[in-house]
Amino acid sequence: MTDTKVLNGTGVVFEMTFPAIVIGAGATGLTAALALRDKGSEVLVLERDSTPLGSTAMSTGLIPAAGTPEQREAGIDDSPALFAADLMRKTKGGTDGDIALRLAKQSADTIAWMRDVHGVPLDLVDGFLYPGHSARRMYGTPRRSGSELMGALEAAAERAGVTLLTDATVEALHADGDRVTGIRIRRPDGTAEDIGCDALILACSGFGGNSDMVERFIPEMAGAVFYGHFGNKGDAIAWGEALGAATGDMHGYQGHGGLAVGHGVPILWPLIMEGGFQVNLGGDRFSNEAAGYSEQAAKVNAQPGGVAWSIFDARLHALMLQFDDYRDALSAGAVIEAADLDALADATGLPRDALARTAGQVAQMVAAEAEDPFGRDFTGKPVLAPPYRAAKVTGALFHTQGGLVVDRDARVLRADGSPLPNLYAGGGAARGVSGAGADGYMAGNGLLTATTFGKLAGRAAVEAIGWA
Repeated sequence: MTDTKVLNGTGVVFEMTFPAIVIGAGATGLTAALALRDKGSEVLVLERDSTPLGSTAMSTGLIPAAGTPEQREAGIDDSPALFAADLMRKTKGGTDGDIALRLAKQSADTIAWMRDVHGVPLDLVDGFLYPGHSARRMYGTPRRSGSELMGALEAAAERAGVTLLTDATVEALHADGDRVTGIRIRRPDGTAEDIGCDALILACSGFGGNSDMVERFIPEMAGAVFYGHFGNKGDAIAWGEALGAATGDMHGYQGHGGLAVGHGVPILWPLIMEGGFQVNLGGDRFSNEAAGYSEQAAKVNAQPGGVAWSIFDARLHALMLQFDDYRDALSAGAVIEAADLDALADATGLPRDALARTAGQVAQMVAAEAEDPFGRDFTGKPVLAPPYRAAKVTGALFHTQGGLVVDRDARVLRADGSPLPNLYAGGGAARGVSGAGADGYMAGNGLLTATTFGKLAGRAAVEAIGWA
């Protein structure tokens, strides 16, 4: 754990005071700030980095929403109840059903509010399903990029008059009992400042950058590549626990079974969902890749060398070109192209016979002439055809999903279920809706809880401080 603490006492003299302070300027922090500014409340957002990026900027920036007008126009049958049922099914009932339904019901409003009120360019991503989702419900910015989403949120915050202070590391909270009264920040030159607040929103993400906490709570990913923001040190959890907050699902995480080896770029899962597959160094498939990219991370890492090859073709290459991450992978040389399977085997070092056998087995499963021993349904997708493409990948830890337990309005709760007086959390700082492991994560869960809990935290804080 970092040197994180809560300073108790009422004698501190604050250099300035804000109605609300938000720690962290990622998607959670900026949406919370926008919700506060909607009601005219002054808000200070503190960011340890020089530029607001965080985990959001490292994602594809996709946010799920159910029952939207755009879905109806596209003929997509979806609803918050169906979305919540998907969340419960993916976690095998291991997440809070009330919170799952609350987020699902709020999701369409979150998208409309971000887009129509604050100018964040979000549209429906059509053409494929992500694992666990029973309807096409992802929204993203034009380039399907988390950095693009962050740029739009930062611009919205500037237009709304949010006060954003960068290069400001929060090193302690001030509290009177379990009521937060302010924070202490440290600037790059070593100076400290004490700033008071009536409400505090924790938006400083999870603990993926804290190797000791990862080893303690997620031992299967100890030593794995961490593809996330290294500022995610678990500070929010430490502060919350010091104030008496409960934590939940600390073993939950988002992994990814497709981080390009040596390039640090994710090879995204639509290519798998639309017919691609993975093989180990022996040229053999080893799992149901379509079950989910999060749980696939540990399965890839369990293979010889901790690596696999994602195999796809020109059709899937064309599908993937809509994503900035994939174009970055191409620019980095992470994707190999080959005219036929023999050439692909030679280029990847995979055994020719084994690769040909595996490709043939997949073709049989596509034609419903054989069943997958791992339980994947390949039917309904075209057989892969030359020219082929492949990327060497490993399993990575992207984001932790456990955290402070919050209620329907993102208020941080004690173990007895009662809320702390003026503390809120969202995104990686809060318990998400992915359950207690890797297999409960569905695409978009991170940004669902970031943007919607951020919005709800800001709205609840406004009411609590009496600004509205």
